[in-house]
Amino acid sequence: MRGYVEVAGRRVWHEVSGVGDPVVLLHGGFVGASSYSRQVPALVEAGYRVHVPERRGHAHTPDVEGPITYSAMADDTVAYLEQEVGTPAHLVGWSDGAVVALLVAQRRPDLVARMVLIGQYYNSSGKVAGGDIVALLGTSEVIAFLRQGYDSVSPDGPEHFAVVHAKMLRMFGSEPEIQLHTLHGITSPTLVVQGDRDEVSVEHSLAVVSALSHARLAVLPGDHTLPIARPDLVNPLIVSFLGVDDPQPPPDWNVPTY
Repeated sequence: MRGYVEVAGRRVWHEVSGVGDPVVLLHGGFVGASSYSRQVPALVEAGYRVHVPERRGHAHTPDVEGPITYSAMADDTVAYLEQEVGTPAHLVGWSDGAVVALLVAQRRPDLVARMVLIGQYYNSSGKVAGGDIVALLGTSEVIAFLRQGYDSVSPDGPEHFAVVHAKMLRMFGSEPEIQLHTLHGITSPTLVVQGDRDEVSVEHSLAVVSALSHARLAVLPGDHTLPIARPDLVNPLIVSFLGVDDPQPPPDWNVPTY
């Protein structure tokens, strides 16, 4: 099933496949449900009902007045989970979607079962040395690439891309800035995943795992495009983590804090 639903007075595009416990896939910036095309079949085959909502100003979901922020997108996601899922769900967030998942788990732990967080830093200390996402996303080549996925599906029309682009770059320039010590209250078992050549440093991911109450880290060979480029590695890892009886680390397991 794919199409629009009205959530908290807004039109939201989502795609739903399969039958079973719910898994909600939260996409990255400037992309939509299609970015998870290589994960959905594997999760459906594993016996899950897979939801892929598209957030405000992304792909088929229209933009709304005001800035795009991680906080606003987390609130949107909470409303979606309450209305369309209605039971605790596993959240899989990639890039921006990982920040949204983490904020949802902080605000509404009752809506979150387990989480998989892929390829994301949660404050500026986690950026790899020399990384400048704002500069990269402002280049003509990248803008042309992003427009390929926006212009043909956005209900706001191709002319609105410049508005969304400016909003997103403004957000990336100042967010996320989550203090890791605030993560300890999140009790959902969590798997933190990144590529060995990702946009986030391994040291930061280790610190995130240490800050969370029940978390593990997986570093895979690859870059920020792991779910697209290496589904052969990512999919079995997600399915295994979500399906084990006790994904929490053993009592004597520990990670140094950076």
